[in-house]
Amino acid sequence: MQQKYLILVAGGSGSRMQSQLPKQFLLINNTPIIVLSCQQFIKYDSDIKIIISVHQDYETYLRNLLTEYLLNYGNKIEIVLGGDTRFQSVKNGLNIITNTNGVVAIHDAARPFVSQHTIANCYTTAIEKGNAIPVIPVFESLRQVADDINKAVNRAEYNIVQTPQCFRLDVIKAAFNQPYNKAFTDDATVLESEGHKINLVEGNVENIKITTPNDLKLAQAFLIS
Repeated sequence: MQQKYLILVAGGSGSRMQSQLPKQFLLINNTPIIVLSCQQFIKYDSDIKIIISVHQDYETYLRNLLTEYLLNYGNKIEIVLGGDTRFQSVKNGLNIITNTNGVVAIHDAARPFVSQHTIANCYTTAIEKGNAIPVIPVFESLRQVADDINKAVNRAEYNIVQTPQCFRLDVIKAAFNQPYNKAFTDDATVLESEGHKINLVEGNVENIKITTPNDLKLAQAFLIS
C-alpha cells in the first residue's frame, strides 16, 4: 500500500475575512477551521502523514493549536514555512517529503467540509491514474466578459475546481522543479504545464473555501445541519 501524504496550505493573511486572525484559525463550533480540515483526513486514514505550510508569523500559534486540539496526533504533523505564492508554499511542503513512491493530496486549510467520499475519490484515482482533482458542476448561468464585450457561454462545458488535488509524488515533485509562472492558478495547472492529462473526479458541494464573513456563516450552518 502506498503511503498517503497531505499538504495543507495555510498561508492566508485573513484580509478578505476582515479579521486580524487568518481564516484558517477562526473557530467554527469552538474548533479552529484548520483543525477541522486535519480531522477529515485523519478520519480517512489514521496513518496519513500531514505537512502544514504556514506563514512564519503564525508558526508558533499553529503549533499550540495542534497540541491543544489534536492531542497525540498534533506532534506528528510537520510544519514548514510558506512562501510568497501558493506555488512556493506547496513546493516547500513537497521538499521535505523524501519518498517518491507515495501519493500526496494538496488541500486548502480553509476547506473543512471536504467529504470522506471526495477524499477517497481523489486518492484512489491518483493511485490508479497519477493525479485527480475534485470538481462540481456550475449551476448558475455564465457570461464571458472581454473588454466591453460579453456573451453567454455553455455552463455544461465548465466545472468549479476544488481541493484536495492528489498526485503521485514522483510526477508532482518533478513538476514543481520548474520556475514559477503566473499561469499557475492551482496545483493541477503546474502539472498540466508539463504535458500531463488532469483527471477529474466528483467533489462535494459543501466543500467550500471559507474566505469571506458570509462563507463563515454558511460553514456554521453546515455544522448545524
